[in-house]
Amino acid sequence: MTETTGTDDDRRFPPALAEVARVEFPYEDDHSVDFEPYEAFEPAEKTTDWLRHWTGDHDLDGDVYRVFGQDGTGGLAALWLARPGRPLADQPVVFMGSEGENGVVAGNLSDFLWVLADGLGPCEVVVLQDDTSNPDAALTELAERHATTPRRPAAEIIAEAQAEFPTFEEGLEKLCR
Repeated sequence: MTETTGTDDDRRFPPALAEVARVEFPYEDDHSVDFEPYEAFEPAEKTTDWLRHWTGDHDLDGDVYRVFGQDGTGGLAALWLARPGRPLADQPVVFMGSEGENGVVAGNLSDFLWVLADGLGPCEVVVLQDDTSNPDAALTELAERHATTPRRPAAEIIAEAQAEFPTFEEGLEKLCR
């Protein structure tokens, strides 16, 4: 069954994310990935509550985000439902940091798998603005099983996604004022 936005299925956890959730991301040195994947999407109410506190706007809801992980400080990784009517796997991956940092990580779930395979997590991309390749064999195998896009360097994937969605960061900054 295809997961599409705007239906009851848009909270069904994609198999690729379920497999990512089983990966341990030990954060030990300069080349570690600070990422704690979830086993299911965060409940809608919790996402809305977090977004309201994060922005200070208590009229917002978190309906356009499917949170699937966090970094060690509590920043959130999510699928952003920016493409109405499209499957969850076609939605961009974004990161909203605990200190207000935010940005687009990848243009879709498949490309996000390649970013992980290249040794980068959402925090490294957005907060540290690091696109240094440090390939991970296990995550590369995971991406090879689930990705529908060709393998490319993380730097290329990140640049392409951020060019496609240039107003994401600006839009969230306006909400936080």
